[in-house]
Amino acid sequence: MKAYFKPFLAIVLILLVDQILKFWIKLNMALGQEFKILGDYAMIHFTENNGMAFGMEFGGEAGKLALTLFRIAAVCGIGYGVVYLIKKKYHRGLIMNLALIFAGAMGNIIDSTFYGLIFNESSYYEAAKFLPAEGGYSSLFHGKVVDMFYLPLLQGVYPAWFPFWAGEEFIFFRPVFNVADSAISIGVVMILIYQKRYFKEEKKEELYPHSEMIEE
Repeated sequence: MKAYFKPFLAIVLILLVDQILKFWIKLNMALGQEFKILGDYAMIHFTENNGMAFGMEFGGEAGKLALTLFRIAAVCGIGYGVVYLIKKKYHRGLIMNLALIFAGAMGNIIDSTFYGLIFNESSYYEAAKFLPAEGGYSSLFHGKVVDMFYLPLLQGVYPAWFPFWAGEEFIFFRPVFNVADSAISIGVVMILIYQKRYFKEEKKEELYPHSEMIEE
């Protein structure tokens, strides 16, 4: 049971922070409202998206439903993967990073599955209400994902010689994201960075599958 404790704790904490922040944003801020944390470089900016992480869109209402159902199936697979890796005693770092991905995906699934039922529509003039008498703004699986972190670290204009976007404004980092997106990104990046360490023992076993027979 000890092997399950840290991944489970990480999942619970990420989900709690993610949902508490999203609830607060939804109930206290109007769409587009923002306040600065570190001047013009980091701010809370309330927006919602119908699609994938970092505000990307995907195929209207039908695409929205397909994406939500895909997310649910993916989370089930990731959850199974976490349990499998723990049972097989894989590298703890790999297990923890997969747990981060699971928690992040789960956090956004909660939005897209239930928020349309439990909140009314957020507008540019007022915050939403929780469990409104008139009902939610959408149906099951058609909720919008709440995003709030905006980090325009670099801003400027593309020079005249720059192809395609000459003279246009550029912002880095433009996407608005949430805690769940961050957890997914951290988990994926860490697995890519440390993949050799995480899969070192498994590769050795594949290279020398009959090593035990030779020793005998």
